[in-house]
Amino acid sequence: MQTFVFPVYLAGAVAGKGGHVDAQIGVATAIAGILLAITAPVVGRRSDETGKRKFWLVINTYLLVAIMAASFFIEPKPEFLVAGLVLYAAGSVIQESAFINYYAMLKSVTTEKNIGKVSGYAWGLGYVGGILLLCISLFGFILPGPATSVDNGFSVRVVFLFAAVWTAVFTLPLALRVPEIAAKPDHKKESIAESYRSLWKQLVTLRRQAPETFKFLVSSAIYRDGLAGVFTFGAVLGSLAFGFSQTQIILFGIAANLVAGIGAAVGGVLDDKLGSRTVILASLVGLMIAGTGVFVFASAGAITYWIFGLLLCLFVGPAQASSRTFVSRFTPAGREGEVFGLYQTTGRAVSFLSGTLWTVSISVAHTAFGVKDATIWGIWGLMLILGVGAWLLSRVHPKPSVLDA
Repeated sequence: MQTFVFPVYLAGAVAGKGGHVDAQIGVATAIAGILLAITAPVVGRRSDETGKRKFWLVINTYLLVAIMAASFFIEPKPEFLVAGLVLYAAGSVIQESAFINYYAMLKSVTTEKNIGKVSGYAWGLGYVGGILLLCISLFGFILPGPATSVDNGFSVRVVFLFAAVWTAVFTLPLALRVPEIAAKPDHKKESIAESYRSLWKQLVTLRRQAPETFKFLVSSAIYRDGLAGVFTFGAVLGSLAFGFSQTQIILFGIAANLVAGIGAAVGGVLDDKLGSRTVILASLVGLMIAGTGVFVFASAGAITYWIFGLLLCLFVGPAQASSRTFVSRFTPAGREGEVFGLYQTTGRAVSFLSGTLWTVSISVAHTAFGVKDATIWGIWGLMLILGVGAWLLSRVHPKPSVLDA
């Protein structure tokens, strides 16, 4: 929905020809990042204190389901573009908020010896679900009729409803079976303003008390925004720069999920053996090589996107899975939501980077070099973010000390 269907639908069927929808999606992404940076600081901390980790995860998930269902009403007409971009940005904010409590559950279902494997396998199984959903969407809805003005885009829009139902149904096992954490016996009701003050105090003291953790949060904030950019703009790149149709993008998405799932699973095994930082660094280097290949060999056409685009997907999964594993390794029991809230907050503090640098790179190509179809240039903004993040991560100790409980 987020990577292979909705943004491609917006960029193609809704926006139509002309304009700079690639840059507009970048702006929507940057705004979503700013909104999340404002809200994320209090989410995890408050769920830890009140014992409502699963509660807020389920609430956010079903808010996301509502947004997915609402996307059905975005018709393939230019006047619906702004509404579509608003839904896309809102969905990003809700999803990232849900991830705070979702990631916080990892340590409670793993041990020190298998946390990397469980995280990697779980991420890989997520890609398996993506393959099934994309296959059903493609052969059940898309191929029978393309999104044109004749059917008012119904063949694609119905996928949004299907994805909403899919998410609602497969959230039920977690909602019904996974136990809720207990509220802290000494917790005091905290206002939103007090939550922000507590967060600020934590950030001020973190560099002195746990400098390696602080450095990791800074580095991961940057490179994770680059990873998010690869997801956000990957399908848009295939559609606008390489001329892929919605059907071709979904076929690519099926292959991409397969490759990414394998990468995440293998990365999870290597994480327990080599360490989280090693897996992340290797993945970031692989991403930069693959991203450079997309630009350098763009003139070769679709084959470039298939080869180097799939290489990008191979390395995204392990980088993401090992990042959350790294955080879990230095997080004490009972503070998972707080620390992952901080993890998401620092990430969202710079979440405007991918959208901004993607847009700036395209604009520079337009104005400075006179490139007419400059979508492919957006990838340089993402590679710059990944490069800076990798350099900062290389300066982090591979085994930061556990935070004080």
